[in-house]
Amino acid sequence: MAKDHFEAALHDAQETDDWSVVISLYIDAARGSAKDSASSGEAFYLTHAFVHALEAGDPRASGLRARLITLGAEKDDIAV
Repeated sequence: MAKDHFEAALHDAQETDDWSVVISLYIDAARGSAKDSASSGEAFYLTHAFVHALEAGDPRASGLRARLITLGAEKDDIAV
C-alpha cells in the first residue's frame, strides 16, 4: 500500500472510530515492511496494531503479541 493511501485510509478509519480497520491497516503495513526486510518497520507497525487491538478488545491482540515476541520486539515473560 502506498504511503499516501495508507495515511488517508488510517485517517478515515480513526475519524470514524473504526478500530478494526485501523488494526488491519497497521497489520498490512507490517506485512509490507516485512517484504522489504525491514524488521524494525514490521515491529513498529505491529506494535501499533497490538496497542490498538488491546484498547479495542480485539481478539487479534494475542496473535499480534506472538508475532512481536517472534520478532524480538516483545518479551514473552510479561503478562498482558
